[in-house]
Order: sequence, then structure tokens, then C-alpha cells
Amino acid sequence: MARTIDQQIATTQAKLARLKTRQKASETRRKIIVGAIVTNAALKDPKIARWMAATLRKNATRDVDQKELVGLLDELDQAAAKADQT
Repeated sequence: MARTIDQQIATTQAKLARLKTRQKASETRRKIIVGAIVTNAALKDPKIARWMAATLRKNATRDVDQKELVGLLDELDQAAAKADQT
């Protein structure tokens, strides 16, 4: 039986919604991977730690984001301070 145009539109819209969900999940995974790599590098390299801490302080302007980053910023500050001790 032939589907109506409205049914075809609904099917196509549902497929588009699924594709957008997959795209968003892929972007989120990519951000997590990049964030983990950069954070790991920053904790090992004082120069990167200093840059990352400054960048996070400048760009994380929402209170909820700042609260989430407190522990990481402490770790980055400690990693950056290692260069000052040598």
C-alpha cells in the first residue's frame, strides 16, 4: 500500500532526528577524548597546565561550570607550580 506524503514526511523527519542524535553523540565523544588528552598533557607539562588553567578561568564563566572545575584547576595550578620550583 502506498504511503501518503504526510507519512513519508514523518518518516523522513524521524530519520533526521535520529541522525542529529547520532551526530551530537559523536561530537560529545570527540570533546571528551580531546579534553582527556589535553588534560593529561597539562598535568604533565607545566607550560600547558598554566595555559589550560588560564583558559578555563577566562572561558568558564557560569557558576556551575566554575564549581565543577575547582578540583581540576587546583591540579593544574600544582602542575604549573612544579616549573617554578625547579
